[in-house]
Amino acid sequence: MTKPNKIAVIGVGKMGGGVARNLAADPRFDVTVFDLSAEAVQACVAAGARAADSTTAAVQGADLVITSLPMPRHVLDVYAEITPHLAAGATCMDVSTIDPATAETLESALGDAGHPFVTCLLGKGPSQAESGSLPLFVGGDSAALDDLAAVFDCIGDGTHRVGSVAAATTFKLVSNMIGMTNLAVLAEGYLLCKRAGVVDDIFATALADTGAWSYQADVRLPWMMHGDYEPRFPVTLGLKDVRLAVDIAGQWGLGVPVAAAGMSQLAAAQAHGWGQLDVDAVLKVLDPRSEVTSHAE
Repeated sequence: MTKPNKIAVIGVGKMGGGVARNLAADPRFDVTVFDLSAEAVQACVAAGARAADSTTAAVQGADLVITSLPMPRHVLDVYAEITPHLAAGATCMDVSTIDPATAETLESALGDAGHPFVTCLLGKGPSQAESGSLPLFVGGDSAALDDLAAVFDCIGDGTHRVGSVAAATTFKLVSNMIGMTNLAVLAEGYLLCKRAGVVDDIFATALADTGAWSYQADVRLPWMMHGDYEPRFPVTLGLKDVRLAVDIAGQWGLGVPVAAAGMSQLAAAQAHGWGQLDVDAVLKVLDPRSEVTSHAE
């Protein structure tokens, strides 16, 4: 495959949906989508994609298959289902956040079946997926990645070649691990200053002039201040990503106690029944009286 034309996207939720719609709007690509949510599929059809009624129907004749799914087990299950139905030589690209062992398992199994497999991890969030401005962290065979240059240009803004599929998936987990741990301590600091009488506007303005400022402060601090827990990135997925990173560290004999503490805050939020709220619900673990404006709870 040198220039993918027919593309199947399986999983068109918050992130995969943005990817699929950008591809469908590009005249270079012929896009078919499948998702368990009819509403998510329809949003892609409105952008120019075609709907399939099953994963196997979606991949028929596709040059490139893109998967965007919640958990590693879902990714493994889908590829086990679709591999016998893939077109000869079709490339497979997973954009889910999975662990390196799962990525290597897929690379081996699909490679044995004659299908190049690459990982393309998506940075930031749904708004960047929708605008086609995602930072991309890709891994896999260099020639296969070269062939996907037009796809990367369509769905992202900046492609970082991290190395192997295992290296790329590890990098994304570490990125989320750092981000979620930063968010947990940001919530603690915000609550401390709030109790001390620092008003929200002053807290944000002053913090932005220090080394404590971060992407999470830029994006989620306003949401915390307004009690907005609408699930742009839900607790369940944040917890999954940090747990996978902590698990990898354990397997390699590396200590990550700060990340483990951040993970415990996400686990507490899920235990309280807030798993479908945004990860900024770690604030509610510290201050259950925090007002909720989300419709997800």
